Amino acid sequence: MRFSVIVHPGAQRVSVGGDYAGSLIVRVSAPAIDNKANDAALAALATVFSVRRSSLHLVMGQKSRRKVFELLGANDAHLAILETLLATPAR
Repeated sequence: MRFSVIVHPGAQRVSVGGDYAGSLIVRVSAPAIDNKANDAALAALATVFSVRRSSLHLVMGQKSRRKVFELLGANDAHLAILETLLATPAR
């Protein structure tokens, strides 16, 4: 399953949820330096999907706020989690 994400580095706290133009919003406290924000986003997504980080891959957007991630071995439960996160108001 591939999905679009917008990463906001340098946030006060880590949060996952909300929809902006069809993309999931992920806020991380890590700065956008040396892949720290990408690593933090991977960790946050792995936590909310209850999967190992190795199951998630950054497909596009290494140096952009807009990214595409792929969740390997996704099932209906993962899709339901994604739909719930997209429906959750961004804070």
